[in-house]
Parts: sequence; C-alpha cells; structure tokens
Amino acid sequence: MEEKQKQLQIKLSGMTVDAVSGDGKVKVAVSATREVRNISIDPSLMEDGDVEQIEDFVMVAINRALTQAAELEAQEAQNLLKDMLPPGMGGLSDMFG
Repeated sequence: MEEKQKQLQIKLSGMTVDAVSGDGKVKVAVSATREVRNISIDPSLMEDGDVEQIEDFVMVAINRALTQAAELEAQEAQNLLKDMLPPGMGGLSDMFG
C-alpha cells in the first residue's frame, strides 16, 4: 500500500492543471499535488494599475486550479483503490468517495 501511495504521489506531481481568470489575462498552472508551478499575468493588466483587481484575478485563478488539482487527486486515488481491490469487487470503492 505504501508503495502504491508513493507511485500515486509521483504520478500526481507530474500532472498539471491550468486555470484562468480575468478573461484569460491571468493564468495559473498547479501540479496535482497542489504545488503552484506558474503564474502568468497579461501585461495589459499592469497598464490599468488596478492592483486590487490583479490580486483578485490571481486569487480566483489559484483557487480554481487548486480545486481542479484536488478533484484530479481524488480521481486518481479512486482509480488506485479500484486497482487494489480483487476482481469483481470494484464497486466497493464507491463506498469511499
């Protein structure tokens, strides 16, 4: 089980989800282990000078990416559990998620 968990963490760390906000002007990439990998801000937002708006866009994009990463992690954990159950007992994993 520990080995499967390690393999899952390695797999998740290699997966990336992307989220955007502000009509695509802010982009965030997060690993499925919820590590922020990249934040990209369109320079046109800087020209407006509205720092609060930029902060809000960044926060929204990060939260969206983290939510997607958590969903991806849960899905992969569910798949791991199904793979570990004996044949014909795959439906039991639905009890846990």
